[in-house]
Amino acid sequence: MFADTPIESIVFNDQQVFVKRDDLLSEEFSGNKARKFAYFLENNFPGKTGLVGHGSPVANSLYSMSALAKLKGISLDFYVDHIAEQVLQSTQGNYAAAIANGANVVDVSMCEDRQDLSVIDYIQQKVLSKNDKLLFVPEGGRCEYARLGVHKLAQEIIDWATKQSLPSLQVFLPSGTGTTAVFLSEYLNLHANNIEVLTCACVGGSEYLQQQFFELVTDKNLHPTIIDLDKKYHFGKLYKPFYDMYNKLLATGIEFELLYDPLGWMCVEKILQKRVNQTEKEIVGSAPAILYIHQGGLLGNATMLPRYKRKYG
Repeated sequence: MFADTPIESIVFNDQQVFVKRDDLLSEEFSGNKARKFAYFLENNFPGKTGLVGHGSPVANSLYSMSALAKLKGISLDFYVDHIAEQVLQSTQGNYAAAIANGANVVDVSMCEDRQDLSVIDYIQQKVLSKNDKLLFVPEGGRCEYARLGVHKLAQEIIDWATKQSLPSLQVFLPSGTGTTAVFLSEYLNLHANNIEVLTCACVGGSEYLQQQFFELVTDKNLHPTIIDLDKKYHFGKLYKPFYDMYNKLLATGIEFELLYDPLGWMCVEKILQKRVNQTEKEIVGSAPAILYIHQGGLLGNATMLPRYKRKYG
């Protein structure tokens, strides 16, 4: 369904970095959601009348699932723990666009039958158990179904690296649930051992991310390498270094999103700086090329950018 996305070269910290423009896949299914939901787009599910998902009310997955449901002519019920007033009032961003697509976003904190259940337990006990015509998609598309689209992405990367005659390559992408990173690493380890996948934990810490990997791929040898920064950053909080990185990247001619990419590029910065330090000590040969995967999510900037501008000018 999706064409092979272009790979561009940018100069970042005076060094060349390649960027795979998965943000250009499509307006509704840009980036990693397009890869994760490829299976659902390419297949029909007879007897299923609705999708059920959960996560943040401003998540990219909410909008992509709403577009998927609309395309398939079925309903979407998306369960969230809470919806902030500013999100409810916003006319832009993932939540507003999903509502416009016909999504039913359920604030579980307002449900009288919640009984202290977590969102996922509420869905299992109160929703799915009562209706077998619903197709459940885990948070962020974190499931076996995602393997198909991500493996296609991996093959695109192999084909490109082969055409470029690259002896070695490091592929970097920031992680939420880690689904894209671990399925990407799985395929590349099995089909191109000169390509390594690097990632960072944007939601929770590295140990949590490692656990997520194991739930999808049990062989640790197939897992990505996790890069840590010296400082911990809490997901969704507004940090000046994130805003600075966003603006620094804008100068390359490519816009990135504000939740995951700033941390991702700060990790790339760390990798590049380490190379500079090693070069000065004259102990390093030719370093692998770096390919950063642009996973889309720009619709979220419509709500994030005004918040950053209010706080930092």
